[in-house]
Amino acid sequence: MTLIVHNAVLLPVAGERPWLYGWFTVGDDGRITALGEGEPPAQAGERLDAEGAFVAPGFVSAHSHIFTAGMRGVAPNETLYPWVTRNTEMLLAAGAEDLYWLTLAGAFDFLGAGVTSAYNFTQSRVLAKFDYETSSLKAAAVRPVEFLTRQIDAAADAGLRTVNAVRLDDEQLPEPEALAAFGFAMDHIASAVPPELNLGGSVFGSVQWSTAPVTAEREYAMMRRHRVTNQAHFVETAEQIDIQRAKFEWYDKAGVLGPDFAFGHFVHPTGQMVDRAAETGCAMVWQPMSNGRLGSGIADVPRFLGAGMRVGIGLDDQSCTDVADPFENMRTGLYLQRAKHSDAAVLTPDAMLHLHTLGGAAAIGVADRVGSLEVGKYADFVIVDPRRPDLGPIWDPVATYVLACSLRNLREVYVGGRRVWADGASTHPLAPEAFRQLHDRMVRVAGENGFRCAITRSAA
Repeated sequence: MTLIVHNAVLLPVAGERPWLYGWFTVGDDGRITALGEGEPPAQAGERLDAEGAFVAPGFVSAHSHIFTAGMRGVAPNETLYPWVTRNTEMLLAAGAEDLYWLTLAGAFDFLGAGVTSAYNFTQSRVLAKFDYETSSLKAAAVRPVEFLTRQIDAAADAGLRTVNAVRLDDEQLPEPEALAAFGFAMDHIASAVPPELNLGGSVFGSVQWSTAPVTAEREYAMMRRHRVTNQAHFVETAEQIDIQRAKFEWYDKAGVLGPDFAFGHFVHPTGQMVDRAAETGCAMVWQPMSNGRLGSGIADVPRFLGAGMRVGIGLDDQSCTDVADPFENMRTGLYLQRAKHSDAAVLTPDAMLHLHTLGGAAAIGVADRVGSLEVGKYADFVIVDPRRPDLGPIWDPVATYVLACSLRNLREVYVGGRRVWADGASTHPLAPEAFRQLHDRMVRVAGENGFRCAITRSAA
């Protein structure tokens, strides 16, 4: 049956107009079939009255680690590498089913914040700690391949559209085993994830933590063999920056740089790196709240945009962004850039909304399906009411949406025209159990390695 969304202040993030008072219709396949200004034409179907609220595309988190929903507030005063090691230590006793429930809860948390599509870096089956002496990851435990596939299952079971990224772990495992496990995970994505939720597979680029250029060559081989993209954490922190920067050439010589490749973070590149990334068509994905929390620095996003790079925004994860809040993420990024450049016009609210929706989709190669309200795309949208609580007169709809709205104004979330969150709670029957399991499993798993929860409680 057709869904008719009407009486809405639409923020389509597409076309020439930043907003319009209007409507759109959704077909049985969950895609937008028509969109217009004013009142919809007379037609049969279920009507959804937005009551004059904002209706905008669901947010895209173009860089996420969804399994971390049970580790908020961890290592609160540490930089990237000690924080990574702490996360690993807390998960050393975890099994595949533990990661299923942690990821399921994390996916529900994202949906409840209006994030309807995410690029998800799965927790590797090799649990590793950062070694400062070699500037690489050292294996602390190895899990079976189900450790990966159950995370993929969880995001799908939650109803979150996802690009699932998998690390090769080619330095921690024998090469044949590492490449076979990657292929198995890619096959699982294709066969087990419903097509409408499957935004593809990807390489979890890990050259930043590798000791030899061959890792870049293997990643490129997997990209070509499985026809997938690659997003690599790169020059994220100022620690050991010369070592990190030297590895840029490994990706370039391997042929990895191009439209199917994105740099995650990219906080401390050289000018030559930026120019080469732009020249080859690479994207960049920015995590403003995470970079601030970990003291990683402020990425020069206007520089990347000026060079012609595709730029998207990610929430990163609940262990280093702590709150899955795209509104706060947009504002943090906007204000950091304005302060960095001493220029209030260096980025606009319109640009920030684009970066966390259509820009994010473009950066990870899925803008043909999500990221904006356009005919033919999935009807993933949020209803945000500036009267609950009341924000006063609306002088500029996009500016009010980005600068003044927050999760307290988020009324409903829809994926493919189907309501997945309303009245402060998920509509999914598994959600209450997911959060019960999150509490029980995370406390148990971390406790087996000596971590004690300050306040132990059950899910509400």
